[in-house]
Amino acid sequence: MKRGLSASICLLLIMISLPSTAVITPNPPELSAKGYVLMDFNSGAVIAQQNARTELAPASLTKLMTAFVVGQEIRSGRLAWDDVVSVSKNAWSANFQGSSLMFIKPKDEITVRNLMTGLIVQSGNDAAVALAEHIAGSESAFVSLMNGWAQSLSLEDTRFINAHGLDGDGIKTSPLDMARLLTALIKELPEVYQLYGLKTFQWNDITQYNRNKLLWDRSIDVDGGKTGYTEAAGYSLVSSATEGSMRLISVVMGASSEQSRASASKALLNYGFRFFDTQQVMDEGQIEARVRVWKGQPENVGALVDQDAYLTLPRTVSSGLSKKVIVDKWITAPLAKGDLLGRVEWRNGGNIVATYPVVSAEDVTLSGWVGQVWDGIKLRFSKMLAWLSSQMGGGND
Repeated sequence: MKRGLSASICLLLIMISLPSTAVITPNPPELSAKGYVLMDFNSGAVIAQQNARTELAPASLTKLMTAFVVGQEIRSGRLAWDDVVSVSKNAWSANFQGSSLMFIKPKDEITVRNLMTGLIVQSGNDAAVALAEHIAGSESAFVSLMNGWAQSLSLEDTRFINAHGLDGDGIKTSPLDMARLLTALIKELPEVYQLYGLKTFQWNDITQYNRNKLLWDRSIDVDGGKTGYTEAAGYSLVSSATEGSMRLISVVMGASSEQSRASASKALLNYGFRFFDTQQVMDEGQIEARVRVWKGQPENVGALVDQDAYLTLPRTVSSGLSKKVIVDKWITAPLAKGDLLGRVEWRNGGNIVATYPVVSAEDVTLSGWVGQVWDGIKLRFSKMLAWLSSQMGGGND
């Protein structure tokens, strides 16, 4: 048994392909886009998708990662919202004619908060470069940070080449990666995410409006997201909306127009809220089983889930859910708190619909040498009996 494996590595697996006899849920809406994903925020379940892992040009969706890196610098204490950034010639808006701009110029002294607002609301390419240079010394060094964070978030289809997202060789992402990125941003950086709900921002006597049209739609509670457009990418939109305690993330990439990306995103979100539901089924720290630890002190340890656990299922699935705890029978000391012990499987009609890791609730040290020898003998005998049972056709579940 490998030790030190965190629950975040053993991520939950959600499957909603339940038997057709048990679930009557319509197909997702047909959308005109290069790819899309609809994901539940809490469970991570992918409710609907098309070309979810197709590599596409991100355009200004790149700025989600730019903002994420800045937010992590603030979170770590290495940067503050009120820090003042001196704008260089590289970040001058004149360098990005015909693209989204905050309209800053060399030698401007601007706070991180204002640049972040210009980055998020106005999608300023100039603001992206100014922030990148302030944090890392150069845009290229900042891009290394972006790609490092992409790797840590397991964004397997993503590679950044700049801080703003304008087209270039090698830049890529996927709808699934963008859904995961926005999820991480909302969870880890709520103060940054609040800026995505702002509808307007004025800088240099120019008032600009957030390009996410769903922020103005009163029929759906979208509280943030990011738009993107280049000729290579088409029109893209990442959005998040809530209904009651449920939050969904939608990603539409490569639509044909601003209106198309907004209407497609709304259709996806409405589909998810209407036909699916997410419920919390386990609490962080909840003990699911007691596990025998050979050669250890104590001899038994609690196996717990170290995160709140959620299930996202079609609303027509109202009964038949069952839970099964599966742990390794041959766990030996020493153990560290948080070591992986097994998993909890949630099933519906015999089908696994979700899996969560269970980990050790405490440290387990080696027992004395007499206990280790005696447990070693019992362990060998137990394994022999289990092997004989399996050879005779007995179950070993």
